[in-house]
Amino acid sequence: MNVNQIINMIIRRVTRQLVNKGVDAGIDMAARRGKSDDEMSPEDKARARQSKDLANRARKAQKVSRKLF
Repeated sequence: MNVNQIINMIIRRVTRQLVNKGVDAGIDMAARRGKSDDEMSPEDKARARQSKDLANRARKAQKVSRKLF
């Protein structure tokens, strides 16, 4: 491997991690509907938790489907 390949490998990994953090933050914001934890009622918190669980299940299903096809 040459230096260019190593640098590209590192850049891809860092980029993937940053994109994943951005997606996680977006899902969290959508689940909370733009409210902070202080503003949320217990029902809102339960709904946000359910939304996060649904998003995690969708990610796992996507990983499984990639492996199958």
